[in-house]
Amino acid sequence: MRSFYEDPIDVYLPQNGNRGYRVSRYELELSYKPASNRLAGRAVIIAVTTEVRSSFTLDLSPALGVSKVFVNGSKSVKFSHQRGKLALTPQQKIPAGGVLEIAVHYSGTPKPVRGPWGEVGWEELTEGSLVASQPNGAASWFPCDDHPSSKASYRISITTDSPYYALANGTLMRKQAKASQTTWVYEAPEPMATYLATIQIGNYRKYRVGSPGEPVPMQAIVPPRLRANFEHDFARQPQMMALFTEKFGPYPFENYSVVVTDDDLDIPIEAQGISIFGANHCDGRRGAERLVAHELAHQWFGNSLTLRQWRDIWLHEGFACYAEWLWSEASGGPGADQLARAAHANLARQPQDIIVGDPGPADMFDDRVYKRGALTLHALRLELRDHLFFQLIREWTARYRHSSVTTEDFVDLAGHYSVTPLRGLFAVWLGTKPLPQLPQNTK
Repeated sequence: MRSFYEDPIDVYLPQNGNRGYRVSRYELELSYKPASNRLAGRAVIIAVTTEVRSSFTLDLSPALGVSKVFVNGSKSVKFSHQRGKLALTPQQKIPAGGVLEIAVHYSGTPKPVRGPWGEVGWEELTEGSLVASQPNGAASWFPCDDHPSSKASYRISITTDSPYYALANGTLMRKQAKASQTTWVYEAPEPMATYLATIQIGNYRKYRVGSPGEPVPMQAIVPPRLRANFEHDFARQPQMMALFTEKFGPYPFENYSVVVTDDDLDIPIEAQGISIFGANHCDGRRGAERLVAHELAHQWFGNSLTLRQWRDIWLHEGFACYAEWLWSEASGGPGADQLARAAHANLARQPQDIIVGDPGPADMFDDRVYKRGALTLHALRLELRDHLFFQLIREWTARYRHSSVTTEDFVDLAGHYSVTPLRGLFAVWLGTKPLPQLPQNTK
């Protein structure tokens, strides 16, 4: 079998991803002017070659122009930038297993990438900007190997006008104000997929979430006008963190930040170590609390454990949807079994024309994938019972922490927790279109 490093192309997004190298680190130095939506950057991509090639490519939006490219310190590089690909040819070939360090100087007016799922990537707000890149918007703001299995560490430096707060993934290492601008430098040491890298810029203030003694430091980055609503709507986030840590295993990152933009957003957005909500999700009535749980759960399922191919999207969304039901169960709302049966009844009334384990690019974000993915987990829970089910989930997150995963990985691991074969369960829930019956809850 060929490894994904040898052929890192996803059939759902065949234009994304690149051959011949494996990235280990991105170092981004960015300057952004909110008033004119102007971005200038220097990106250093540190990689190891996997084969001898005369040229290499990176994903980069046509909206950004490239002025200089260096390879391993040399400016003797031919490059071209066409149709979303930056192609570069070093003067000398690099042996397999050699260091490939690419420095790209670029600038332009960033804009989202258009695709079957709408516009994704860098987006202007009324005041500031946000980045929401799932599944293929990372190239809207930096040159990269834009494939979910290509995970690397990051240092992100962003310089912007001083009235604005700038947030990126990881831990804030340095903040330096000079004249009318401020530079913010973040370090994210854990491997991260490109679509989970983000920058959030706005008229925000930072507030602590929970008490100083919380095991996982949590912070809110919100407009001052929304602070009171936030403190009500997100008040139970520490309890969510405690529940998910118990059920899923240790939180996989150093901290957790929640951003609430001053603009409304259609849906919340996940990033590694960060969740982004719109002002409409902060209504003072906890109207979006299930989404708060959903986005927090993605830190385990999607960010630490990241799918290797987009066809396995249920490994992200099914788990995050099931986390909503677990939170409801733990917080005095309907139990997971009750919610699962309601979801099953609703799915039974809808077209049954999707294979959840391989829904196709047009349907990979269909709500039926989310709900039937969660039902797959509930059926597994009913089969294994609670003790073994949650033991399996904790081993799943521990064994593949900060790694790339497949459905086959999960099916194989689950098989060790049952004396009866489970492949039939997974085959009907993930591999067939008709909706299976949900087993009875006999506990």
